[in-house]
Amino acid sequence: MPMPESVEQSREHDYDVVISGAGLAGSAAAILLARRGVRVALLERRSDPAAYKVLCTHSLTANAHPVLEELGLVPALEKAGAMRNTARWYTRWGWIEPKPAPGKPELPYAYNVRRSVLDPLIRSRAGRTPGVELLLGHRVTGLVREAGRTVGVRASTPDGEREIRARLVVGADGKDSAVAQLAGMRARTYENTRFGYLAHYRGLPLPGGIGQTWFLEPDMAYAFPNDDGVTVLAVLPDKKHLPAFREDLEAAFSAFVRALPEAPPIDSAERVSKIIGTVDHPLHSRKPTAPGVALIGDAALTGDPLWGVGCGWALQSAQWLERAVAPAAAGRGSLDRSLARYARTHRWALRGHQRVAADFARARPFNPVERLVFSAAARDASTARHMHRFASRLIGPARFLNPLALAKAAAVNIRHRGA
Repeated sequence: MPMPESVEQSREHDYDVVISGAGLAGSAAAILLARRGVRVALLERRSDPAAYKVLCTHSLTANAHPVLEELGLVPALEKAGAMRNTARWYTRWGWIEPKPAPGKPELPYAYNVRRSVLDPLIRSRAGRTPGVELLLGHRVTGLVREAGRTVGVRASTPDGEREIRARLVVGADGKDSAVAQLAGMRARTYENTRFGYLAHYRGLPLPGGIGQTWFLEPDMAYAFPNDDGVTVLAVLPDKKHLPAFREDLEAAFSAFVRALPEAPPIDSAERVSKIIGTVDHPLHSRKPTAPGVALIGDAALTGDPLWGVGCGWALQSAQWLERAVAPAAAGRGSLDRSLARYARTHRWALRGHQRVAADFARARPFNPVERLVFSAAARDASTARHMHRFASRLIGPARFLNPLALAKAAAVNIRHRGA
C-alpha cells in the first residue's frame, strides 16, 4: 500500500522551498509563501541579522505599496520614520511637479527608507513567521540535481557543509546570483554608459521637503529625503566625466552637485557617510525560471539605479512568485506549470520597462517622444500625473506612450507655443 503523499514528501524534502538571500525579495517571498502553508528555509550568507545592502537608492516606488500592505510593514515603516516619496523632476523646460487633481486623493506613494532600517525589519519579520526557518551564515555553494532538475542546495554553514532538499530553490541573491550561475541561467547584459556615486547628508533642506531628480541630458542626479533626517544624494554622470571623479572623488562629486539647478546646499549640511558608488553597473535580465529554480529581485532583473525601481520590483517579484507557485510548492499541483506562470507574469510586467531603461542607459539626450512628453509634463498638471504613474511603475511604457497620451502632450505644447 503506497504511503500518503504528505509522508512521502516529508521524507524526500527537508523543506518545500529553499530561498537563497534574506534581503527584500527573499524575506518577502518567505513570509508570503509561509502564510500559504509552505515550509521555507531562508538562507542568508551573512551572519549578522542586522546586515543590509549599502549601495542602493533607498527608495521603494509606489508599485511596491500593495506588497508592503500585504506584508503588514506599513505601520512599522511609518513608525521608523520612512518618508512618503513625493518628488519633482527638473528638465530643460522647467520642473515637473506632480500633484493630485483638485478634490482628489493624494497621489500613490511608497517610501524612502534606508536599507539599514528596511532590511533588518523585513528579515526579522520573516524569521518570526511560522513556517519560516531563518538560517544565517548559510552560503549556497552548489545545487543538488536529479533527473535534470534542481532538488536542493549545498550550503556552507557555521557548522560545515550541509545539503538541504526542497521542491523549489529560489535565488534571491542579487545581480551576481550564485543560484543563477550554478543553474546555468545566463544573463542578457545591457551596457550602462553612466556611473554613479552617492552619499548621505543630515541637515540638507530640499524645496518642499520632497525628493528632487535632475534630468540633465545625459547626466542625472537625485536627492531623496529618508528616515532620521538623512537625505540620500546621488549623481549619475556620463562616463566622459569619470577621469575627474577618479582624480579627486570628493571635489568632483561636490562640484557636480553645486552645479545642479536649485542645487542642494551641501556645504552647509553634514555628510554622515562616505561617498560610495560604482563605475560599471550594467543592466541585466535572466529568464526567471529553470526546472526546480526561480529567480526574484535583482537575480532575475537588475535595472538602472537612476530610476530607483529595484526595491519595488524585488517585492513585486516575490509576490508574483508566491501567487504562482504556493500550492505546487506545498505539493498540490504541477510545479513546472506554476513556474511557467510566474515567468510569464515577470516577463509581461517588466520586459517593456527594461527595454526603455536599457535604451536610456546609453547616456543620450531625450529622443523626440521623450521631449514631447517631458516638456508637456512641465506645463500641464494632468500630464505630470501621468508621468508620475509611469515613474512609480504603476503603468508600463505602452500605456505611458499610448496614442491618446501623446496627442494630449502635443496639444499641451501647441497651446504653450500659442500663448
